[in-house]
Amino acid sequence: RGPDLTISRNGRLKPVDITTLPYAGFPTDAQAQMLALMTLTPGISIITERIFESRFMHVSELARLGADIELEGPSAIVKGGKPLSGAPVMASDLRASAGLVIAGLAARGTTQVNRVYHIDRGYENIDGKLRCLGARIQRIEES
Repeated sequence: RGPDLTISRNGRLKPVDITTLPYAGFPTDAQAQMLALMTLTPGISIITERIFESRFMHVSELARLGADIELEGPSAIVKGGKPLSGAPVMASDLRASAGLVIAGLAARGTTQVNRVYHIDRGYENIDGKLRCLGARIQRIEES
């Protein structure tokens, strides 16, 4: 067994500027999840994508939840701290779908993430694991 982590929030969240880079920089695979967290953080945060072009497909979906994000070239400028509201959103890839789930958990009301097959490719039983943490999340099987 390896080391454990103890996590607690130290006051209010603070805005941050991040640039994705090859290892050992900030991983592009965590960009969508961090972008979702930035929408909850009061102030202006910026995330610049230097690894993949067109990796901000989820920004328009976050906007459906009420996120205030402006794209400028390889950067997303997030004016965070405003409440998110539940809405139907569509996953475009694995990482984006994880970011949409995070945003949906923070939103008021119900968020429906469509095309969850993207998230199933990389996160086994994510809905069950999040329920164990106290999330109200339900998988709706196609009929």
